[in-house]
Amino acid sequence: MKKATKPSVSNTRGGAKSSPKKIVILGVGNLLLSDEGVGVHVAHELMKMELPPDVSVVEGGTDGFRLLNVITEADHLIVVDAVRGGAEPGSIYRFDIGDVRNCPSGFKTSVHQIGILEVIDLSCLIGKTPKTTVIGVEPKSLEMSMELSPEIKAKIPRIIELIFEELKRCRL
Repeated sequence: MKKATKPSVSNTRGGAKSSPKKIVILGVGNLLLSDEGVGVHVAHELMKMELPPDVSVVEGGTDGFRLLNVITEADHLIVVDAVRGGAEPGSIYRFDIGDVRNCPSGFKTSVHQIGILEVIDLSCLIGKTPKTTVIGVEPKSLEMSMELSPEIKAKIPRIIELIFEELKRCRL
């Protein structure tokens, strides 16, 4: 698991120090299954960018429960993953984690073994669940390949744009 972090900075307002919210962008998926790895590919692109000091990018791969510490340390979590919702390949979904529980059972938020949803549910049992937003992408191919399909690769700039929009919402 790769983690790109920058030191946290304290804000001073009216003489009192307060820590900024810790925001984690978590790219998950299996790089060996083509579009299933979209979250990891997005994380790699974000790691090349200059991000605010309170934002961490984590390439979670298929680490499942090993991501529990990353999740519980965040105030706001933005998960990027392949999502099967039945739309056209390359369709992008944005939803809050609470919305997932109201979705039809055919709507899969992850196509790997232990979904990020289960890990977030476990964080609730521990008592520290961050505000979580999922940005999902409808995969085209889940064939053995380390390359994204052209349709999904073309969506990476838009996914990153949506992540930056979400970062603005986190600060409201």
